[in-house]
Amino acid sequence: MSSLAATIKQEISRLARKEVKAQTGATRQAVAQYRRDIANLKRQLRQQEQKIAYLEAQEKKRLEAPAVNKEVVERARFSARSVRAQRERLGLSAADYGKLVGVSSLTIYNWEHGKTRPRQEQMKALVAVRGIGKREANKRLELMG
Repeated sequence: MSSLAATIKQEISRLARKEVKAQTGATRQAVAQYRRDIANLKRQLRQQEQKIAYLEAQEKKRLEAPAVNKEVVERARFSARSVRAQRERLGLSAADYGKLVGVSSLTIYNWEHGKTRPRQEQMKALVAVRGIGKREANKRLELMG
């Protein structure tokens, strides 16, 4: 009798496993597809992040080294008052203005007070910043971080 009960119990267990497998098969396939989709989306996201980082770096380089006509730089004269006026016109602190030009805030202070004069590369940056407005200046500062 116990042999019959054990056999029936095994058969019921087998049929139950078979039924569970049939019921969960579609779900298992859907989960596998979702995982593939998620992996694909993660790959796409990584590629997009790399492209964005590359483009931000290119834009930062473009903004840091604006194209200025060499002739304009050679004709440009330095004036301590004009540096201060330009900075105030843009509504920037010495530190922020220094970031735009590529120098420290102390250098800006020294220029404004006539203690030092900019070098040729710095003069190029000063001339490039002369032509921008408040919005452009804030945009460049935002990109520089």
